[in-house]
Amino acid sequence: MMRVIRNTVGNIDPGGKATRTSTVAVGNFDGVHRGHMALINRCKEKSAAGDSIAVVTFEPLPQTFFRPELAPARLSTVHQKLSFLEAAGVDLVWLMRFGKALASLTAREFVEQALVSDMGGKCIVIGEDFRFGRGREGNAAMLREFGAQMGFTVETVAAVECAGQRISSSGIREKLAAGDFEAAAEWLGRSFTMEGRVVRGAKLGRKLGYPTANMRVRARPSPLHGVFAVFARQVGQPWLPAVSNLGRRPAVGGRETLLEVHFFDFDKDLYGQRLEVQFVAKLRDELDFESLDDLIAQMKRDEAQARSYLAQTTMPE
Repeated sequence: MMRVIRNTVGNIDPGGKATRTSTVAVGNFDGVHRGHMALINRCKEKSAAGDSIAVVTFEPLPQTFFRPELAPARLSTVHQKLSFLEAAGVDLVWLMRFGKALASLTAREFVEQALVSDMGGKCIVIGEDFRFGRGREGNAAMLREFGAQMGFTVETVAAVECAGQRISSSGIREKLAAGDFEAAAEWLGRSFTMEGRVVRGAKLGRKLGYPTANMRVRARPSPLHGVFAVFARQVGQPWLPAVSNLGRRPAVGGRETLLEVHFFDFDKDLYGQRLEVQFVAKLRDELDFESLDDLIAQMKRDEAQARSYLAQTTMPE
């Protein structure tokens, strides 16, 4: 089972210091896409028998700490990120709390305190454009210099490309925003999904003839807004066709961003259950309506369109 450490630099518990022969990949890992997988695979190639495969990643994302008003949309919640990393064969993840203390460390201090003292990594794996330390002063060349002085090796991994384009989290966000789920899946290495636990709502959907399972959006800001044809399921259960709305629901005066899922031909109590939603096609943006009758008429059109899309789409396994 993968071990997770949630702490900041210099406060890792004694159990973490036992990973003295770790191969360590460092990065944001938002979405754990094919570029991130290349780092993990390099760790596996360079590790010896008995070594731990470790990942050092940051929460919140550094961009969110420095410019919260320009925070990038999240491709994964922390829960999803950890699930993806465990599935990739990672043994240890350090969710490093990114705050003022970490941001103030020089490049050398970050390496000495986090990668050497706390993690004890013997091989550090980074993307070729990775920057670290106060003011982003550290780069791959500097890390190699530190490695020669402190006794670890450095592996840099070139960007993974798809059709001549560099795979990146920002590029995936752009594809999702444009509703190009097929291209986003190709870059991610899997279909884009969101998940969460079903919470109680105002039950307005049921009154309108469209009962929904409602989930709070934990990956904020969300990379998606609007109405979508989706497959959804309780985690570990079979997938089912559905239509969903992701947003604030202006037509009914909503304020909180919710992911609402209306399953076709299905009516069970899902409160408290964890759902996973796979996006297939964007149907439209959120709209306001003059009356509830107009809203219901549009919901019927959305259902018909979603059923048509999903009938032509292979159900995920």
